[in-house]
Amino acid sequence: MRTRIAGYFADWSWFERLWLLTFTVVNVYLFFALDDTFIGLCASLTGMLSVVLVAKGKTWNYYPGMINVVLYAIVAYGQKYYGEVMLNLLYFLPMQFIGLLLWRRNKVSEEKQHDVRVAVMTNRTRLYWALTCLAATAAYAWVLQAMGGALPLIDSLTAVLSIVAMIFMVKRVVEQWIVWIIIDVLTIYMWLVAFMGDGSDVSILVMWIAYLVNAVYGWLNWRSQYLLQKEGQAWVR
Repeated sequence: MRTRIAGYFADWSWFERLWLLTFTVVNVYLFFALDDTFIGLCASLTGMLSVVLVAKGKTWNYYPGMINVVLYAIVAYGQKYYGEVMLNLLYFLPMQFIGLLLWRRNKVSEEKQHDVRVAVMTNRTRLYWALTCLAATAAYAWVLQAMGGALPLIDSLTAVLSIVAMIFMVKRVVEQWIVWIIIDVLTIYMWLVAFMGDGSDVSILVMWIAYLVNAVYGWLNWRSQYLLQKEGQAWVR
């Protein structure tokens, strides 16, 4: 068992090890210093492990991801971020299983860095998704406002973009990281508002800051991986 675990982390770069260690230490410290919730801490730690594995293109990112989405939904419910709750339980959770299946079907054996072959979109496809996001955000914001949710416009935008980003992730698209960066910035603001309000859920705030750093790294990593795989057919519609 110890040898198998060591094998999982054998190809981690210094940045990945330092990133995960730093944010884990910060999370644990703030958990004790600010008396944060244990559920929030566990959600943060499993979430960080999941996203760094996505950035590495590793299929087993979906296992800690399954735990993260459930715990995160519980914390989001406490802050009345109903869009986040519905997004995680009704969409992210089943997509973990779908993503795991599709990534396994698209595994590559010749690549040591990534488990799967990555892809990029055409400009026409990018424009289509941008217009779809704008329309869906306006409609969902109206629903959340009617429900009495907090920050309905931002909650709606992050929910819609997260749905799109998850689709891109399952399809192994490089552009997912640009969407994740936007999501991370907006969500950091949401949880900063929550933290400033009652001083709770600092672990979730730290998690999203870690997500932002990882998203930038993920974009650079996947873009590099795509260039290495360019000899294959890597365009999606």
